[in-house]
Amino acid sequence: MSVGRSPPSAGPIRPYEFPRIDRRRLSNGMDVRLVSQDTGPIMTGMIVLRAGETAVPARDAGLAALTGDALEGGTSRLSSKELARALEDVGASFGAATGWDSTTVAVSCHAEHLARAMPLLAEMVRRPAFEEAEFERYRQQRLATAVQRRMNPSALAVDAHARFVFADGATYGRPLGGVEASLSHLGADNARAFAGCRYGPAEAAAVIVGNLDPADTMAVAEERLGGWQRRVEALPEPNANPRLRDRAVHVVNRPGSVQSQIRVGHVGVDRAVDDYFATIVLNLILGGSFSSRLNLNLRERHGFTYGVTSSFAPRRGRGPFAVSTAVENAVTGAATAEIFREIEGIVASGADRDEVETARNYLAGVFPLRLETTGQIASRIAGMIVYDLGDDYYRSYRERVERVTRADVAAAARRHIRPAELCTVVVGDAAEVAGQLERLDIGPVHVHDEIGPGAGE
Repeated sequence: MSVGRSPPSAGPIRPYEFPRIDRRRLSNGMDVRLVSQDTGPIMTGMIVLRAGETAVPARDAGLAALTGDALEGGTSRLSSKELARALEDVGASFGAATGWDSTTVAVSCHAEHLARAMPLLAEMVRRPAFEEAEFERYRQQRLATAVQRRMNPSALAVDAHARFVFADGATYGRPLGGVEASLSHLGADNARAFAGCRYGPAEAAAVIVGNLDPADTMAVAEERLGGWQRRVEALPEPNANPRLRDRAVHVVNRPGSVQSQIRVGHVGVDRAVDDYFATIVLNLILGGSFSSRLNLNLRERHGFTYGVTSSFAPRRGRGPFAVSTAVENAVTGAATAEIFREIEGIVASGADRDEVETARNYLAGVFPLRLETTGQIASRIAGMIVYDLGDDYYRSYRERVERVTRADVAAAARRHIRPAELCTVVVGDAAEVAGQLERLDIGPVHVHDEIGPGAGE
């Protein structure tokens, strides 16, 4: 084994072109996106519903996610066991995912079975049963997750940070999957009502990716989805108001904890922000990669942590910007000070040329690695639909990344990171860490033995 040798230099970026999207419509006006390419024997069919947690009032928090979960619980024709058996018979994998802005349901199977799998997918969305016992099983799973989040320091830090960053009544001040208080009163009737007013062809789209024949595929889609007729309610606008515009520190006390979970940030950006590409390059430099400033500082230079990250979470509304890490009690104050130092430094001075070039090359290089399967391609197209990104979005992705300059990154940092508004949340032993945080003078320190359920409580 040789010692002291430099790692090999990076090779050229692999060519890649995002596949062309064939946009069509069913007889009921429902949007269909077809991608026909030789991706092997597997195909993916997906239905995209603009029916995420943003559409749910705070008193019913978690309803959109719970409704999405329960789609696998059977249809008006098939019980949950019969549905599972039908999917198994065609070798199909099924998945439902609900976020703030959408719910997606998808099947992936061998190409020859798509004509049998797509009708099952359509049936789950159009005629979900929400049978009482099945729905209760999914509700109990969500309740268990909510309880676990309160017991898990990392999840508790995420939820507490959202709680203190966003104002009372703000959409994003609560956990995506709901809290015990909201989940406790939800029943199958609530899911039926939500699906009845949010699942409809005008606010939905079908995405089908694989080695397909467009005419045959459209015939299957028309047969199973073309007759879907249902009016849906207009989506409410998300509320992303901040709680404060001044620095504050909140310690969620966990006596006996040997580590502190640290979150630092404020209200961030929405998905439609015009300098999105500069913002993702900025984040990669600050804390979005192993070689980021934050990781090189807190992990490599000081040995405070195994890892630290920063992230923007853009949604239809302004999601949170947050720096996240975990450290030992003894270095909680020192680690927090370094986080502030790096945040303030990138706002004051921007990034250097090498940092920007490295970040651009990384984003361009990993781009095709995240689009290797039909499911990955379908998921990207789903995002294009939900956020109205345009058909050329991913075809010009690399070009837009490569156009980002040092000046663009500096401008994005000044525009989207506001050191004077940073909210710091630490989940840990208050007796060990509160004094350290007070000495930093980064805002008044508030100690909480517990936190409320979130916005809209």
